[in-house]
Amino acid sequence: MRVVVAGAGIGGLATALSLHAAGIADVTVYEAVEEIRPHGVGIDLPPPAVRELAALGLYDDLAEISVATTELIHHDRFGGRIHTEPRGLAAGHAWPHLSVHRGELQMLLVRAQLAWLGAESLRTGLRLSGYAQTAAGVTVELTDRDGNIVIDEADVLIAADGIDSAGRALMYPGEGPPSWHGRVQWRGISPAPDLLTGHTTIVAGDGVRTFVAHPLRAAEGERPALLNWVAERPSAGPPPERGDWQRPAEPDTVVGYFADWEFDWLDVPAVIADADVAYEYPLIDRDPLPSWSDGRVTLLGDAAHATFPRGAHGAAQAILDAAVLAHELAAHADPIDALARYEERRRPATTALQAANRAPGPGILLTLAHEREPEGFADLDAVIPPDEQAELAALEREIGAANRDTSG
Repeated sequence: MRVVVAGAGIGGLATALSLHAAGIADVTVYEAVEEIRPHGVGIDLPPPAVRELAALGLYDDLAEISVATTELIHHDRFGGRIHTEPRGLAAGHAWPHLSVHRGELQMLLVRAQLAWLGAESLRTGLRLSGYAQTAAGVTVELTDRDGNIVIDEADVLIAADGIDSAGRALMYPGEGPPSWHGRVQWRGISPAPDLLTGHTTIVAGDGVRTFVAHPLRAAEGERPALLNWVAERPSAGPPPERGDWQRPAEPDTVVGYFADWEFDWLDVPAVIADADVAYEYPLIDRDPLPSWSDGRVTLLGDAAHATFPRGAHGAAQAILDAAVLAHELAAHADPIDALARYEERRRPATTALQAANRAPGPGILLTLAHEREPEGFADLDAVIPPDEQAELAALEREIGAANRDTSG
């Protein structure tokens, strides 16, 4: 079986590696950019995604570039602790919950693909621009920056080319741009002291503004830790034309929205101001599709189910997509049957995640604590009784679903 993958992001590369591991080695990944570089900021990989990367033999390399998160703590906007949940191994999972720089993970996958499938398996500077199918296969059209067309032939085409997927646009030409929901995120990486235990993710908020931080690198000697952070608030501006994780932001423009968020254990404005890199990203997603597949062509990752960047779902869900799709293609002689089974296993779960992520942002407990004690609290139990805390925490876990295994 020959497979063409459009897009060399985490989802596309994980697909090529998963196909190789399943015994399908005739795979070519095409990427629109001329040179793949490690851009972006930090991402989370919950245990199911780590499990799949470990199954590919990548765990040791992944562990070297990541930090294990053992707890998630919710705080109010004054730094008061509201709720703590264990993560990864501490929560009883077989694999850890890891935080890693997106670009470093992507380059790890690039190196693995080149080593396992050969240099000819990854071609850059070519964007998917069309496809045509027969009963025997799919003809894939790709276009370079100068408008030159390259044709490839395959049994299956997988479009893993992101929220602005060309494959999705070919399949659903009238869909239009992503949906914007009136909020904006800034994401950055800053040198800072270890955050609490050094293996802690924190979410602080007041129901309107939210600040999330987790470690990307532990402190060592005179070298400070690196914190990945996310600041989110409503936006009064016009709807964005598109989302772009590489749109730089000036940290000074973000600090003002969190200027008085100075906790005893974390100086939020200082962390933002000291950012080595920062990016602005409108909170956008795509509406769920009635189908991901068209004959021998299917969608994967954000191309199939772009969701708000919350709860460690973007890269993780793409990795799970890749594992399931590779398994089904290896298990079925008819590629169309394999794609139908892949969609049957993955689409309902990711559709549910898209809906859950459209719910109010992280922190039902944060919102309630702020509404009842807007100036902070000394005794949480007096603000939210323990029984109510437990009930709301259970609902929070259901909505967040950061550790949910949706592999089907």
